[in-house]
Formats: sequence, structure tokens, C-alpha cells
Amino acid sequence: MAGKWLPTAELTTSGRPILSVEEVECFYLSAVDIEPDLATHPTLKPYTAGILTLTTHRLIWISSDDAVSISLSLITHIFPPKKSLKSMLSISSPRVKFELSLSSVGSTSVTLVMRGKSDNHDLFYEKLWEAWKGRAWQNSGVEFNAAAAAAAEVDSASSMAIRVPVVGVAGIMRKEQEMWESTDKTLQDAFQDLNALMSKAREMVKLAERMRQKLLAGPNSQSSNAGDEEMSSKDVQELLLSVGIISPVTKESAGALYHQQLARQLADFVRVPLERAGGMINLIDVYCLFNRARGTELISPDDLLQACTLWEKLDVSIMLRKFDSGVMVIQSKSQSDEEVFGRIRNLVMKPEALRAGISASDAAMTLGIAPAMAKEHLLAAESNGLLCRDTSPDGFRFFVNLFPEINLDDIYLVKEAGIYTSWVVSVGTSTS
Repeated sequence: MAGKWLPTAELTTSGRPILSVEEVECFYLSAVDIEPDLATHPTLKPYTAGILTLTTHRLIWISSDDAVSISLSLITHIFPPKKSLKSMLSISSPRVKFELSLSSVGSTSVTLVMRGKSDNHDLFYEKLWEAWKGRAWQNSGVEFNAAAAAAAEVDSASSMAIRVPVVGVAGIMRKEQEMWESTDKTLQDAFQDLNALMSKAREMVKLAERMRQKLLAGPNSQSSNAGDEEMSSKDVQELLLSVGIISPVTKESAGALYHQQLARQLADFVRVPLERAGGMINLIDVYCLFNRARGTELISPDDLLQACTLWEKLDVSIMLRKFDSGVMVIQSKSQSDEEVFGRIRNLVMKPEALRAGISASDAAMTLGIAPAMAKEHLLAAESNGLLCRDTSPDGFRFFVNLFPEINLDDIYLVKEAGIYTSWVVSVGTSTS
């Protein structure tokens, strides 16, 4: 208990927290310590130097070797920040203190010490207070309906009241009050409509997420005949798989951690499109897919490129690659050039390919990737001496490289075994 007194938070392969269906990230802070009250619990150890993520449901603390969370529902009280001379002069680190009720240690005070250089510490307190008071983890439908019913009763009662004409100053004040009451009622009705719309939007997000998880489960999952009919359309499948970053990382919420968190979120998102594209996808295609999934929270090409360049430091399973032609792609680390070159070699050694060569479309069908990406692989294989290229008005044709097989002392000598022999047999068969 002393070593780990907070529950573990589950992370994705890129190191981002796994959120529940309705959970949304609100704010990020770097270099945050979680300090327990050592006066009442001297055996508890603090968590130091981690990234703190505030969501609508939890406080999630992530370091290089650990990840824990604090449910906002367990917080019983949040103390207002103390303004001291040291804090105003930025001599001491800002702190946020709250009371926490845990089943393992009981009631205790916890202090968040924010040691990172940021001007958003006061904003974090406001966001924490709003998330805690909002209680998004609870079902507020009953409370909202009760409040609406009470408001309806008040309105009906006021409408039945007998209006007495009032003149003079009192009449002017009465008219002013009625105007403000009418404006207030209009705003309340508008926000009720907005809340109803948001409630329906949350239901649609839940439905899309459930269908997306069902699609990702693959053919091994058990489903009803009706469900199979709904999933039969390939267009619908592609749409549902690309929909859906419920909590996109923004500059407002992430601050200085924006590009780092964006890189982690992008690494999680691109996993499914990458598998469907054969392990490699053009950076421009990723930009379009990612922005479509983010909805209104669009990012710029520079932000995307900067996020991709951080993958090497974050140690994720994908990488950014730039070919000699300048084309940039996102590629899975599990896909090696040697494996691709081996498949290309098997393709060009077929009798038909020995006679007529292969095109980018032929390689695309074999590798299961787009023709543009296949062309880049063929050019890379040419640079490694595996292929030779023939340029014609019809485009590029790639042939197996026979030059290493030719004996410069006797260029007409045909070896009994080798690529050159296979090529001679194939060409001889076609001419006979």
C-alpha cells in the first residue's frame, strides 16, 4: 500500500490514457507531483515528475514508468489556492489541494505540486473545479427533468396570476422586470434545447463507438444476423472506422504539451488505417483522415509534421519515413525493407516478369499497398541494385538486375545456374 496507493491507469501503446466512452480530456500539465498528507499517512510515497491529464471523470498522472489515476467522484472537497508572496513572485511552485476518500487509505489530503513552467496554473484550478462540479460521471437526466418540471410549474403559476395595471415609475420598473424575465426564459429554453441536442449527440457517439469496436473485433466476434446485415456495407465500415476522436488534443487544453500529446494520439489513431493500407500510408492521406476524425478541431500540416517527428523520441510502433524522391509516408516499424525487397524479388523472377518486367501497379497488387507507395519501393529496390528501370512513353517498367550475373571477361558466357540463366530460358521460351 505504501508503494502504490492510487489505482493504475490503463494506457494505449503510444502512452496515452484509455478513456471511457463519455470521458473527455480537458487540460494537461507537465512536471506535476502528487503528494499525500504525510502527517496522517507517513507511509505513503509521493508520485513525482509526471504529466497530469484532467478529464471529465479523472485526474490521470503518467510518468516514464508508472501511470495512476484519481477519480473525481472520490474528491470530497477542493481547497481554493492560497495567494502568497512567494507564489506571486514565482519563487514557490503552485499547489492545488483537495480532500480524497480512498478505500485503501481512508480520507486524506492530496496536494498537486506543479513544477513545470507554465502560466496556466490558475486555469487548471478553474478547469478542475468545473469538472468536479459538473459530475459528468453521473446520470443527470433525472435531475434535469426535475428542474425542468419545477420551472414549468413556476411558469404556469405566474401565467395564471392576475395582472394589475401599474402606472408611473412603478410601471416602468415592472415593464423592465418583465423584459428581463422574458429574456431569461428565452435563454433557459435555448439552453434546454442545447442540452437535449448534446444528450442526443452523446448517444450517437456511444453508438458509433460500439459499432467501431465491433468492426475492429473482426470476423471472430459473435453477432446476430441483423448485425451482420448492418455491417455488410464496406462504405459504412470505412466511415465508422474513421469516425470518432471523442477527445481531440487541442492547443488550449494541452498547452506546451500539445505536439507531444498530438503525436501520441496520432500514433493510436493511425494504427487501423495503417493495417488496412498494408503497413504504409502517405502523409497527405493521414492528414485528411486525421482531420476528418477530429471534426471541428482541425490541425495544420506543420503541426502534423512536427508531431510525426516526435515519434522517434516517444518510442511508438510507427515512424515517419522520407524516400529519396521526397515523398513522406508513415510506416509501421515491423515492416522492414528486406521483407519488401524479398517479395519484389519473387515477383520479378516470375517468367512473365522476366520477359516484360513489372509496373508499379503489379507491385501494388503484390504488396497490398497503393501504386504510388509501390513505385517508391521499386525505386528503393533499384537504388539497392535489385532492379533495373526502363523508361518509356508508357511509364516505368522494372526488370531484375542481370549485371551482377554477367562475366565481364566473357559476356556471352551463360552460367549453368543463376538469374541470368533463368532470364535466358524465359526469353528463349517466348521467342520460340
